[in-house]
Amino acid sequence: MEKIKMTTPLVEMDGDEMTRILWKMIKEELLEPYIDLKTEYYDLGLEHRNETNDQVTVDSAMATKKYKVAVKCATITPNAARMDEYDLKEMWKSPNGTIRAILDGTVFRAPIVVKGIEPCVKNWKKPITIARHAYGDVYKGSEMKIPGAGKVELVYTAEDGSQTKELVHEFDGPGIVQGMHNLNKSIESFARSCFTYALDTHQDLWFATKDTISKKYDHTFKDIFQEIYDAEFAEKFEAAGIEYFYTLIDDAVARVMKSEGGYIWACKNYDGDVMSDMVSSAFGSLAMMTSVLVSPEGYYEYEAAHGTVQRHYYKHLKGEETSTNSVATIFAWTGALRKRGELDGISELCDFADRLEKATIDTIEAGEMTKDLALITTIENPTVLNSEGFIKAIAKRL
Repeated sequence: MEKIKMTTPLVEMDGDEMTRILWKMIKEELLEPYIDLKTEYYDLGLEHRNETNDQVTVDSAMATKKYKVAVKCATITPNAARMDEYDLKEMWKSPNGTIRAILDGTVFRAPIVVKGIEPCVKNWKKPITIARHAYGDVYKGSEMKIPGAGKVELVYTAEDGSQTKELVHEFDGPGIVQGMHNLNKSIESFARSCFTYALDTHQDLWFATKDTISKKYDHTFKDIFQEIYDAEFAEKFEAAGIEYFYTLIDDAVARVMKSEGGYIWACKNYDGDVMSDMVSSAFGSLAMMTSVLVSPEGYYEYEAAHGTVQRHYYKHLKGEETSTNSVATIFAWTGALRKRGELDGISELCDFADRLEKATIDTIEAGEMTKDLALITTIENPTVLNSEGFIKAIAKRL
C-alpha cells in the first residue's frame, strides 16, 4: 500500500528508559509501515540533555513554536540519586516544566475509557478532563532554610527604586520559607486556553482555587477567569449550551466524587499535578491517560502523562521480560498525528489516528492487555502480553 504523505514535520521529542524502548517499537510496528513519517527529532534523553546543558530542551520547544505540533516521550526529572546514576553536571529542571514555560500553555489530561477497566468511583460514567496551569507557583518557587530567629519579608522594588514590604513570618527558631509567583499574562493565557478547549470539546468548565484563604494570589486567578469569561466567552458558552462556574477547591473535590464526569476541571499548577494523578488512577491507570499542552497561540504538544517506568527498564536491561503499558504513548502519537492532519488538511492522517486508537481499545476489550490492566480488568481470563507482544497485537488489528 502507498504510505500516507505528510507535508509538515512533527516535532519529535525522544525520552528515557522503558518509554524510550516503547517509543521505538511504536514507530516501527504501528506508524512507519503506514505513514511516510516526517519529524524534526530532538533527543531529550537525560544523557543528551546533560551533554547540551539542557539546550536541546529549549530547542525542541522553539521548534514546536515553528511547526505548531509536537509529540513527547516521558523523560526523567533528575533528583539526587539520578545525579549520581547519570553523572550529571547539575540537577536539570523538569523538561516538561521548561517546555510549558516557553509555550505558555495549559495541560489537558483525560482518561482513556475502555470497557472492562471500570472506574473506582462507581458513578463516574464519562471522562473527567483536568486542565492544569503550566506556569509558576511552587514549580518556579524560591526556597530557603531559616537557621534561627529572625524576620522574613517579601520585598518588591519598583523600577523607580521605591519599595513595598510584606511580613512573611517572625521566626523564633529554625524553619523554612518559600516564595512563589505567577504572571497575569500567563493566567490570562490559561483562562483563554480553558475556555477555548471547553468550546472545542463541548464540555462544561469548572475552575477551583482557595481564594477565601489566599485573598490576593488565588483571588487574582479567580478574577482574571471571570473578567475574560464575561468579556469574551459568556455569549459563546450560552450559545453552545455549556456552563462555566467557579468554586472552592475543597468544594470541587466533593462535587467531583459525586458527579458522573464529562466536564473539564481547571486547576492551578500544583492542584492539577495532584488531581490528574488521582483522576487517572481512579479511572484505571496513569498509563491510560491522554495529555496535551495547548497554548493560546495554537501550539500543541502531546505526551504520555506517566513516568519513564524505571523498574521495567532495569528488568529490560537484564534481559528479563517486561509487560509495560504503551497506551498513553500510542495516544500521544495519535493526538499529534490527528492535529497535524487537521492543520494541514490531510484527512487520511486524521483517519489513521482514529483507526490506531480504535485498534488499541479493541485489543484491550478483546482481553489482550499488559499486566497492569490484567490486574484490574473485569474481563474474565485476560491474555497477559509482554511489552512487545501488546504492540504487535495492536498492529495485527490495525
